[in-house]
Amino acid sequence: QLQLVESGGGSVQSGESLRLSCKASGAINRHAMGWFRQVPGTEREGLSCIGATGRTSIYSPATKDRFTISRDNANAASYLQMDSLKPEDTGIYYCAAQPMPLGACPLHLVDYSSWGQGTHITVSS
Repeated sequence: QLQLVESGGGSVQSGESLRLSCKASGAINRHAMGWFRQVPGTEREGLSCIGATGRTSIYSPATKDRFTISRDNANAASYLQMDSLKPEDTGIYYCAAQPMPLGACPLHLVDYSSWGQGTHITVSS
């Protein structure tokens, strides 16, 4: 399994932007990469995923048109650009990775076996 480290979290005001980074310990060129969010007391939800080649990406309804996922296989990294942040975006954000057929990109946490420790985001109104 890969070791994943997220960075880029913090506290921002509503309407501002943040960019999260996820750095993997090894090659990710055959891995789907996902971003998930968890609010204490609730289930971890899928926000966005990107297939191994970067040609496929999926967004949850909560993030569509505001968040953009990307990846850099040469540097074993994935990114989540978050714009127009809202207070309901507050939570712990996790990066995940799983070897998958090229183009496959699930948003279900049970499909991923490698997880980062999470980075906190607080959005104030």
